[in-house]
Amino acid sequence: MKKKELHAIRGIDEETYMKFREKALAERMKVGEALTLAMREWIKKGREGKGINPRNLLKIKPFDWGPGTEKTSKEIDEILYGKKR
Repeated sequence: MKKKELHAIRGIDEETYMKFREKALAERMKVGEALTLAMREWIKKGREGKGINPRNLLKIKPFDWGPGTEKTSKEIDEILYGKKR
């Protein structure tokens, strides 16, 4: 392992950091070790969801929203595009 250095990182979500810290401590790891492992894994895998395939929208099946929602699509269209004249 390399020489220990102090690195300050801005913009970390506090709640996420606290959960990460708790997990690291539960695994009996130092936060720095856990962060190094997480960064290595992220570099190796790459960012998930990259290159989202729009064809996945075609896999969505229609479903019933229940009684009273028969005109929901028309109501949404009116909200988005205004009423027809």
